[in-house]
Amino acid sequence: MPVLQKKNNIMNKKYLIPVGIVAVAVAVIFVISSNPPSTKRGKPMAVAAMSVETQRLTPQNYQIQVSSFGVVKPRTQSSLVTQASGQILSISPNFREGGFFEKGEVLVQLDDRDYQAEVKIAEAGLMLARQQLLEEQARTNQALADWQRLSNGREPTALVLREPQLAAARAAMLSNQAKLEQANLALERTQVVAPFSGRILEKHVDVGRVVSTNAQLATIYATDYVEIRLPINNSDLALVELPEQGKSVVAKVSFESDLIGLQKWEGQLIRTEGAIDSNSQQLYVVAQIDDPFDYQTNQQMPLKIGQYLTANIAGKKLSQVLVIPTKAIYQGTYVYVVNDGMLLRREVSTRWQNSQDSVIRSGLKSGDELVVTSLGQVSSGTPVTVVGAATTAATNAEAKQGKRAGGLNKCHPDEARKAKAATKEEPQL
Repeated sequence: MPVLQKKNNIMNKKYLIPVGIVAVAVAVIFVISSNPPSTKRGKPMAVAAMSVETQRLTPQNYQIQVSSFGVVKPRTQSSLVTQASGQILSISPNFREGGFFEKGEVLVQLDDRDYQAEVKIAEAGLMLARQQLLEEQARTNQALADWQRLSNGREPTALVLREPQLAAARAAMLSNQAKLEQANLALERTQVVAPFSGRILEKHVDVGRVVSTNAQLATIYATDYVEIRLPINNSDLALVELPEQGKSVVAKVSFESDLIGLQKWEGQLIRTEGAIDSNSQQLYVVAQIDDPFDYQTNQQMPLKIGQYLTANIAGKKLSQVLVIPTKAIYQGTYVYVVNDGMLLRREVSTRWQNSQDSVIRSGLKSGDELVVTSLGQVSSGTPVTVVGAATTAATNAEAKQGKRAGGLNKCHPDEARKAKAATKEEPQL
């Protein structure tokens, strides 16, 4: 009997454990289904509008400044040569590389003793020829007198009057006179004189050297003004008044150089070259700078031959055009404008532009609010806030508040106290 009861207890435990597990699971499921999880959705976060700076476009008159560049070249550069031969006895103190000289100044003196002797010989020959001419003239006069006494009224011939002999004597005198002039000219050429006011670029000889005719003494250039050859882009030709024959145009040009600090010079266009440059396929104009080496006048370091200069050529003055910053144009084709708080993309074309300004041909109109803030790639239609609009709204609010306060001061004292009490209670709300 005890054994049978023990078996029944074991069997009851075997079935009670699974039943208990199932009952617990059912209870858990019932509790979860009776209390489903709930979520509270908050209000969506407001997206901050993009802040941009704008510029309201208005037509204006604009002076075109065409950029270019060039190298300083002398107006006249030539080789100083001697037209006589001999030893160099002396040179001018200015006959040095970089030295300035004036027109007519004697730069080099050659040994002239041989040439002085030639002058004396020519003078002697001329005196002899003159004496022979006088003698022949006397013979001609005597022949004419003799013929008139003995000819019985007949006409004398040229040989009777010794006309050929007289002509030969005159020719001999003229020949000797020319030899004297030639000798004097050769003597004069022993002094090498400056043909113009200029400067020594290179010196090739010095005192004591024996030179022959046509020997190169130095390379010189004129200093009255220098020239700068400037290329102009083909797209800018229509915007510059080019100096042509029969067209009196004075286009100002400003030059800059940073060789020794920032220096500036003023010049003008003087001519246009007659052909397109074959290498660059551009038209070149030539500008000049007057007195480029006058240090006392310019109070700056004089120009140097071969110095690189940047130039700004004063072009035409455009009337009533829209000018915007070049940085506001993206990829050279479009800009952004603000209309009713929305960012809009506008395709534009330019008439002229440099690194700072762009003259608009089409795509914008007067009154447009151009975005000058760098944006990059932004979709058209993006809401934006114009910088300065919030400040303006705050100012208007303060003005309204001031008007309200002024109205309270004018009302009845009891009403003013009530309004003041209401104002104090507003922060507590």
